[in-house]
Amino acid sequence: MEQVTVNANVEILEKTICFEGFFRIERYRLRHRLFNGDWSHPLVREVFERGHAAAVLPYDPIRDEVVLIEQFRVGALNAPGGPWLMEIVAGIIEADETTEDVVKRESIEEANCIITDLIPLYNFLVSPGGATESVALFCGRVDTTHAGGVHGASEEGEDIKVHVVTVDTALALLQAGKINSVSAIIALQWLALNRDHARTIWAA
Repeated sequence: MEQVTVNANVEILEKTICFEGFFRIERYRLRHRLFNGDWSHPLVREVFERGHAAAVLPYDPIRDEVVLIEQFRVGALNAPGGPWLMEIVAGIIEADETTEDVVKRESIEEANCIITDLIPLYNFLVSPGGATESVALFCGRVDTTHAGGVHGASEEGEDIKVHVVTVDTALALLQAGKINSVSAIIALQWLALNRDHARTIWAA
């Protein structure tokens, strides 16, 4: 149990670590200010702490193609389409790493693509009702001419298949419900709205 901490709007009465392994689960007993100015009753909430991530949609503005990756995800074991998901490149932010460092490193590791330019898109919370994870999202300029194959860090259990598709094909997959990873959905929707802008600034 950790020491009680207080700020103006949230009072943490107790914090304990329920589990600590590859991820961590913490339990809070707390109360917070209500909109009417009163305090809530004490609440008990478990929080999944898995670190923060950065993700990138690799885009070739010359060929008008994107790089999507497919890999096994245990959290999707019971998903209607099965546990192999179409996603974009992503990774956990390690100590002393910038979000830009992460997506450039992961693009080489997961897709064998070199990112030459980045457009920052959004920073969003994945599931704030029970998890602390946030994602810094980018669109990254790549050359898809020789992209493809199977990549990933085998020592980490990664087996990642690279798909190079036109933007129109990717958007059709999105519309058909074949892409259900949140980072990929957000990034592709951004590209659908900003495709001409990205191609213009990366035309050189």
